[in-house]
Amino acid sequence: MDTAQKLSSLIQLQTVSAPAADAAQQKLHDAAFAAFDTALAQLFPRLHEVCEVSHDTAAQLPLQLLWRGADAELAPVVLMAHYDVVPAPSSDADPEPFSGAIRDGFVHGRGALDDKGPLVVLLEAAEQLAAAGFQPPRDILFALGSDEEVQGITAKNLATAWRETGQVPYLVIDEGGAVVDQPLPGLPVPAAMIGVGEKGIATFKLRLRGKGGHASAPTTPSTLGRMARAVTRLEKQHFPARAPHTLMQMLRLFAAQAPRQQRHLLQALTTHPKVTAAALATRGGESAALVRTTVAVTGFQAGVADNVIAPSAEVTVNCRIAPGSSVAATARYLKRVVADPQITITTVYGEEPTELASTASPQWQLVAETVAKVWPGTLAAPYIMLANTDSRHWHRFTPAVYRFAPLQMSVAQRESIHGVGEKVAVSALQEGVAFWKLLLRALPGAQSALSEHIDNAQK
Repeated sequence: MDTAQKLSSLIQLQTVSAPAADAAQQKLHDAAFAAFDTALAQLFPRLHEVCEVSHDTAAQLPLQLLWRGADAELAPVVLMAHYDVVPAPSSDADPEPFSGAIRDGFVHGRGALDDKGPLVVLLEAAEQLAAAGFQPPRDILFALGSDEEVQGITAKNLATAWRETGQVPYLVIDEGGAVVDQPLPGLPVPAAMIGVGEKGIATFKLRLRGKGGHASAPTTPSTLGRMARAVTRLEKQHFPARAPHTLMQMLRLFAAQAPRQQRHLLQALTTHPKVTAAALATRGGESAALVRTTVAVTGFQAGVADNVIAPSAEVTVNCRIAPGSSVAATARYLKRVVADPQITITTVYGEEPTELASTASPQWQLVAETVAKVWPGTLAAPYIMLANTDSRHWHRFTPAVYRFAPLQMSVAQRESIHGVGEKVAVSALQEGVAFWKLLLRALPGAQSALSEHIDNAQK
């Protein structure tokens, strides 16, 4: 069975982590999760033979495959992926989202890109190396999560356990960026986008209690009108825009490779961070999200009957917090913008922006050099992820945490993630396997670590 066929079989297991619409559907999802461990053992038998496999669901830990290296004294490598997926209702455009069909050079179905495709190329590379008798120079832990899509805790529990025992990985890689041909709108520069950090995330509740009353005798402002005014203020008065160092570094890399017309513009932007921030903010969408904390209104609950003035209203707001800010600062800003003492704002959940991994480290160099070998002429570009991954829990104590799914993805493919028509090219899977085989073979051993230590001391 080749890599595409393995992915196809795993897509057909409907490992949906969100609650199902009915008991029958939930039973199907539960059975898929229960079958996944067995399926992996059947698809990657040699890797399972050489690894210590554990899946302590009672302790709420991810599925772990520990591949012992030649030198147990060296800091290990943690390679992450997740196999849970978001729901994928059938539609005219995508009648069988869990078919795993292989046609027209693509593997189709939910999870092809997020994140079963990246998981499969990682394990397939290790399977091939294990079958060839390869032993890594240091321990490698494959940590495979089952609850990433629901902000679960298995990855957090694992990172916490490592931190409490004082273990610090040499390198952590999780899903994130990909190999793209247009990293920014209108910029045709082939790039491997490698996440070096993540924005923070926070959910807030806005609550307002009014008098209510009969709809035949309304007064203004009503509870709903007052809350609607608050929402309008939040959507119009954006957080301040700022161009972080990582963004400017990314633009400088692109400027060196961009076509002449875009090159001059990028070069100008790289020398004026305030202008860059303002320009991207005015574009809205993902461009604006690169330079500021964002606010998304995701829920609005109010009203008890058609002829009753709503006595209360509640709004849910999700914020993605830019580096340099915090959950507390975001809450304060929301209160200033809403400017209504009768509306209470409470923090339901919050995680701070992560630290940023270095692009001057040997670990970054390892990833960048491997990219250059598999995709010649492709830039390894750092960026800050707008969304969140399981790897965020390792930043507090691990310097080298990167996010990269070694798959080529077009703009349309990236837009299909969590949407309709998710698919991955068979050729992209082959390149992904090649990437991981090269990277795993290039992991530094004891002699490399000693040479690195001497070089650093001499500097």
